Parts: sequence; structure tokens; C-alpha cells
Amino acid sequence: MSEKNILQDALTRLSNIAKTNKEYNAILEALSQPQSTLTSHIAIRKDNGSTAYFKAYRCRYNDLLGPTKGGIRFHQDADQSEVEALALWMTLKCAVVGVPFGGAKGAVTVDPKKLSPMELERLARAYIRAKADFIGPQLDIPAPDVYTNARIMGWMMDEYEKITRTKCPAVITGKPIAFGGSLGRDSATGRGAFLCIEALARKLGWDAKEKTVAIQGFGNGGYHCAKLLQDAGFKVVAVSDSKGGIYSKQGLDIESVYSEKQRSNTLKAVYCQHSVCEDVEHTRINNEELLALQVDILVPAALAGVINAKNVSQIQAQYIVEIANGPITAEVDGQLKEQGTHVIPDILANAGGVIVSYFEWCQNRQGEAWPEEKVYDKLAAYINSAFERAWQRYQQHDDSMRVVVYKLALQQLTEALEAHGTADYFSVN
Repeated sequence: MSEKNILQDALTRLSNIAKTNKEYNAILEALSQPQSTLTSHIAIRKDNGSTAYFKAYRCRYNDLLGPTKGGIRFHQDADQSEVEALALWMTLKCAVVGVPFGGAKGAVTVDPKKLSPMELERLARAYIRAKADFIGPQLDIPAPDVYTNARIMGWMMDEYEKITRTKCPAVITGKPIAFGGSLGRDSATGRGAFLCIEALARKLGWDAKEKTVAIQGFGNGGYHCAKLLQDAGFKVVAVSDSKGGIYSKQGLDIESVYSEKQRSNTLKAVYCQHSVCEDVEHTRINNEELLALQVDILVPAALAGVINAKNVSQIQAQYIVEIANGPITAEVDGQLKEQGTHVIPDILANAGGVIVSYFEWCQNRQGEAWPEEKVYDKLAAYINSAFERAWQRYQQHDDSMRVVVYKLALQQLTEALEAHGTADYFSVN
């Protein structure tokens, strides 16, 4: 799917789900466009003395439920359509898990791998200078995303504090611990997806040792989910990154694979004990082959639109758990249901990140620092509560899990909209 179509695809799916329920008409109209998007061209001085210009975006999609929240990504393919689609999904995500935030997203169109560390710092600070009046701890709270990290968030927070002449750790989440970051934030997205799979396993009476998993994408979310699944007894048989993947029928040792990738920047099927690593029998596969593997659970944790009309018929997994944002295009939702493939959608499965970001914001505003176990326990409570609400409705209606989860989000947003007054209210008063 072209990035230029990502917002339209997101809106098409939302419309398909909402149009059969008259009660959602008002909120569907409200969500059909973002409240505000600020675009800028930001300039930085390169190390060689030249000036480089980059397109920068920040979208506040909807703030019915509270100040908006969403990451900032540095990526060469980022554009306004993608940013607005991601902000829409964040709006729905916060609604479905009960976090009192609206949805936002930011991006800079840049290949960060081509910048030096000092150029990257200048870019981060320039972004905040361009958006300082558009963000704030009670207005819009950024966080890390693709190719941004805690260090970059620290630079951004520091620049905001210089501009506003305040100490304001709550303006950014995903910061270094020393600047008020939260323990448990690094693993939050992957842990949230794991908790969804764990809840699903309890509902269906699964024996984890009998279930196989393939994960496309071995970044932060994919790695942590894979590690937690293996620790819980699931057999992770395949993982991949942008260069391709590895498959081993007997299962992979995730920590060994991760350590080798950190060392050599290459995915290899190895088993490491202390400093000694041995190759494990495996097959090299590409990302398309990984998606088509006959596994119990498929976890797309990389890019949007990877499961689409061209390859949907090849999907053999019984369950798909979406860590990536929008990995399945709207046009194939119906076909997956017909094929008997059940989907735990992204707005629930990858909500762990925004939940723990909310916890970080709360800690900053309260002047507290929670122990890691408290963060994990509270995250589990939020995910399990949202999953239980979705599951109960799933059992009662002839809808897919995606439709059920979307309707829960729309219901929460509709209640907030109605509290302001709707056409029905004003027509009789």
C-alpha cells in the first residue's frame, strides 16, 4: 500500500465499521478529518557548514478525551497522510484502553542514518522550536517512535524547557530515566501485545508449548514480544527485519538472536551460552515468506499495509496480532474473516506504549517515580480490562475482533461527544 493512501485506508475501515450504527454518525463525522496539523520546513546546520532543510509535521487529530498524545518519527518516507492516519489510530487506541488522551503524531521526513549524532541533535531541537507553541503537558505530549529514542526525547524536552524557561518533564514521554522517564517504557509495546496473546490463550485454553509464532519485525516491539512469548513457553519459529528473516522449526532462542543482531547487525539463528555462540539449523526466508508461514500466531511488527490484496490468500496463521500500525489493509478484512483468520487489532495489541507513556506523564505531574513492578502490574490491568471488554462483546455479537474493538473505541468517543451536546439534544431543548 502506498503511504499516500494510508489515511484514506484508515478512514475507509472506520467508515465501514461505523456506518451500520446510526449512533456513530456524529463521531464518524468528527473523526473524518484531523482537528489541526502543523507543517513546517526546518533548517539545520550540517557538520560541513551547509544548511539542510526538512519537512516536519505534527498532527493533533482529536482531543475529546484529553490532551493529545503520540510519537515523533524520523523517517525518509514520512508524509502528512501517514502522520494523520497514525494520529487517528492513536485517538482510537487511547479510547479503547481507557487512557484520558486524544490522538496525535509527529514526523520529520529524513533518513536519520545519514546524519551525524550532532546533526541529529540539531534536528531534534529544531523540530521543537518549530512546534513549541503546538505542544505542551496539558495540550499535546510527544514520545519516541520510529528511529527516535530516549536520548532524542531528552534533547527535545531540554529545548522546550529553554524556550518556556520552565522545568517541564511532563511535556515529553519516553525520556531517559534521569530526566523523569518511566521504568518499563522500553518494553511496553511488546509487553502489551504479549499480554493480549496471554489473555487470548487463557480464553481458548491453549497450551503455550504447542503454539508456534512468527514475528515480522525485530525492532523494539517485536523483540520484547518475542522474548516474553518464549519465556512463557511459546515456540517462536521465525523472526525478520528489513533485510529478511530466519526460520527454525524447532524454535529460536530470542535472546541469543537479539544479542547477535546487536553485535553484527545481522539476524542469525544462534544459541549463545555466556560468550560462546553456536549456529542453529535454520532457513533464510524473506518477509513475504514469513507472512505465509503455517503458524498459529502471526505478529506483523514492522510496516503498514504488509498484508494486502496481493498476498492475503497466502496467509495461513489462525491468529494475527498487530504490533505495527495498520499492517493489514482495510480491503482484506472481510477475506481474512472468511479464511478463518482472527485478528487482534493494532489499537488494542500495541497500546502498551501509550499506556506506559500515560503512566510516565502521571509520575512527572505527581513528582513520583514508580518501581518497575508497579508499572508492569498497572499495564497488565489496563490491557486485561480492555481485552475482557472486547472479548465479552465478541462472544455476544457476530463481529470480528477488530470490529468489536473499534466499536468500543467509538462508543467511548461518542459518550464524550454527547457530553458536549449533539443534534438530538439541541433539537429538543
